[in-house]
Amino acid sequence: MDTKPAIRRYQASDEAVVVDLWSRASKLAHPFIEGEGEGERARKLREIYLREAENWIAEDAGDVIALLGLLGNEIGGLFVDPRAQGRGVGRALVEHAATLRGELRLGVFEANARARGFYELMGFEEREHQLDEESGHPVIIMVRPAR
Repeated sequence: MDTKPAIRRYQASDEAVVVDLWSRASKLAHPFIEGEGEGERARKLREIYLREAENWIAEDAGDVIALLGLLGNEIGGLFVDPRAQGRGVGRALVEHAATLRGELRLGVFEANARARGFYELMGFEEREHQLDEESGHPVIIMVRPAR
């Protein structure tokens, strides 16, 4: 990608492409979660998270390449198309969220070392550890202070 991605609000017409992107990115990021990217987890994405969160899309040449969901100042999820990872798309969405909210919080699976490293580079700091109720896997709560 030669330019910054275009960032815009999620629209209901984005659902099919976003669910597909989320499924592929989730399976790659969370291979330790049985059924990740499908079934009940996909239903919750469609019926709850895409409706209740403030969702932002990144596009490149009109193609949806990433999704970021905000719940207040919490990043509920950041999913970048595996083909677009490592090109600054996630960084652009996190910076967009920081512009909107200032301080940001999130939970990241302890086993997702790549995401943890990304968030550390983005200025997030570990604050606490807890278990994800749904999967039973350890989660690290991270905070990025307002700049």
